[in-house]
Amino acid sequence: MLGVAFAMGQFGGAEGAAGGLEGIKSFVPLILMFVIFYFLLIRPQQKRQKEHKALLAGLKRGDDIITAGGIMGRITNVAETVVTIEVAEKVRIKVARGQITSVKKVDE
Repeated sequence: MLGVAFAMGQFGGAEGAAGGLEGIKSFVPLILMFVIFYFLLIRPQQKRQKEHKALLAGLKRGDDIITAGGIMGRITNVAETVVTIEVAEKVRIKVARGQITSVKKVDE
């Protein structure tokens, strides 16, 4: 029995030299999957985050906005982290700046 195990060990060692190239080949699908995930998931998400950051930086008084909760209103005051919006005549609420999802520019 020991002779069989020893023989298998030698055969595996000879296979190991040729298996180095096989080991590299086995990582190619993994690398391809990462590249596909990068272009289909990671890169578009980074682009959306960059656009949202630019949208928040460009907020000004008088813009009509929609929040993540679906509240629509007009900006009456812009602070560093909080935006005050008017949702009806003389009804104002404060929302976190990051919760604004879209802006419709109003010509003044």
